[in-house]
Amino acid sequence: MRPASTTMTVTLKLATSLDGRIATASGESKWITGEAARLQGHRLRAAHDAILVGVETVLADDPELTARLPGRPVDQPLRVVLDSRLRTPPTARVAGGDALILTASEPVPIGSATVERVEALDGRPAPAAVLAALRSKGVASVLIEGGGQVAASFLRAGLVDRIEWFRAPVLLGGDGRPCVAALALANLADAPKFRRLSAEPVGDDLWERYDALR
Repeated sequence: MRPASTTMTVTLKLATSLDGRIATASGESKWITGEAARLQGHRLRAAHDAILVGVETVLADDPELTARLPGRPVDQPLRVVLDSRLRTPPTARVAGGDALILTASEPVPIGSATVERVEALDGRPAPAAVLAALRSKGVASVLIEGGGQVAASFLRAGLVDRIEWFRAPVLLGGDGRPCVAALALANLADAPKFRRLSAEPVGDDLWERYDALR
């Protein structure tokens, strides 16, 4: 375990269609973005201490959440799943090894993963409590990779420092699944605001980088 960290950088990584959708209405999402964007996504994983997803992403995609770069070994980030009701299957790829599952329920064993209970907010692991748990394990940077509910919860809490957004040249329409769930905004002035740092092509996709304005 790393020494406890006093600071934390939270990056939200999005891979979407032009209209901000992460999947079709049926849940199909592999692959919206192209190979070059996915490789850059692995570079982002390798540059962070932890990768975080919600259980819906685990159930839909069964991701490994590892950093895989051709031609060189990578120090693997901590794999973290937010799972309010402990629905992660013991056979899920992320349930093996040293993954961390954070829950709002009473912990029970799931595969070889570590399962810990944290403070809840609206029945889900509270974003601030999640970061506190990761900080205690020495995590200084976390990459959030999905899904829409997890992204929205960290944005509502004002805890997203950066966005790495990969947009594919495809449209999925209003029935597609949004990259960010409801933010419950009463006024435009309350919307999370970001400053664009760059926008560049990556293969056929567009890679946009943003910093939070606070």
